[in-house]
Amino acid sequence: MAGPVLDQGTVLIKDGKIQQVLQGVYTPPGYEKIDASGKVVMPGLIDAHCHLGIVEEVFRDEGDDCNETTDPVTPHLRVIDAINPADLGFRDALGGGVTTVVVAPGSANVLGGEMAVMKTAGRFVDEMIVRFPAGLKAALGENPKRSYGKEKKAPSTRMASAGILREALARAEDYLGKRESAGEKQLTDRDLKMEAIGRVLKKEVPLRLHAHRADDIMTAVRIAREFKIDLVIEHCTEGHLVAEYLASLNVPAVIGPIITNRAKPEMQGLSLGTAMVMAEKGMRFAIMTDHPVVPVQYLAASAGFAAKGGLPEERALKSITIDAAEILGLACRLGSIEPGKDADIVIFSGHPFDVRSRAEKVYIDGKVVLE
Repeated sequence: MAGPVLDQGTVLIKDGKIQQVLQGVYTPPGYEKIDASGKVVMPGLIDAHCHLGIVEEVFRDEGDDCNETTDPVTPHLRVIDAINPADLGFRDALGGGVTTVVVAPGSANVLGGEMAVMKTAGRFVDEMIVRFPAGLKAALGENPKRSYGKEKKAPSTRMASAGILREALARAEDYLGKRESAGEKQLTDRDLKMEAIGRVLKKEVPLRLHAHRADDIMTAVRIAREFKIDLVIEHCTEGHLVAEYLASLNVPAVIGPIITNRAKPEMQGLSLGTAMVMAEKGMRFAIMTDHPVVPVQYLAASAGFAAKGGLPEERALKSITIDAAEILGLACRLGSIEPGKDADIVIFSGHPFDVRSRAEKVYIDGKVVLE
């Protein structure tokens, strides 16, 4: 994902990192030889948006911690406090060659909580974390309206969702200003909600905003420009309609789910050609599963269907490796087989877009986690 495809190559791994990538086959002294002849060796796949571990396999009610539907503004919630690393979905992820995921709260709330980037193998969440927080989850469109409108609460309209988001950002601006004025010795009372939004305002993390319809996407962009914050559009189902404008503003997207039906009206524009149009217009994007909407092990298949829709094969592969890593700000560690990066490597039996291919061996940080 960062250079030419090697018909025969050697990857040297030491202390969890990639040391060298060589053309040809070598076995230097002191290294264990792993023979992958006839296989496809790739960087571990990255699912840039899912709900792994918070909407658990089997325990769908008992293990559903995706949405706190008691308040539309819950930015202080931390997804890491709900992730169950024993969720069977993590094993499925490894079976699909997925070594890194972004776990996000759901989209019932206008502001849902802080997201995490984590590896898919580990004993407990803290040792699996790559970056936390990795973004603040927000949502526009049908989901907040449906969650609260039926209770005769705001938001019941798109105007209210946008208004609530603006109000929260403005309050956080005031909060940061008051704390800065107070100084370290006279700190005002802490407000965890405002601190979480403050990280967005200070550009420590992006606002990662759920929007399917083009008009909701444009509302998100409008608010982001108003408050001068970094924005990533999540889902971006009708992104092909505004791709040129998003590209001009350098607003990236994490698109998907792709292998799904038009489950609600705002998804009527679902098309396999969306990624192709985004690529043609110069947009940065990654592809997601939105697990459990599409099971996480079908991330490669999702990118394959984008290729079926016209996205060039190499770009499709990059959308679940290096391009995803760049959007997450983690391209220095993940997404390609390059010296110095984490040794997250998958040995596939064949091309990952071939549904018959299997992840025969998976390494995370140089250790075998699936064989």
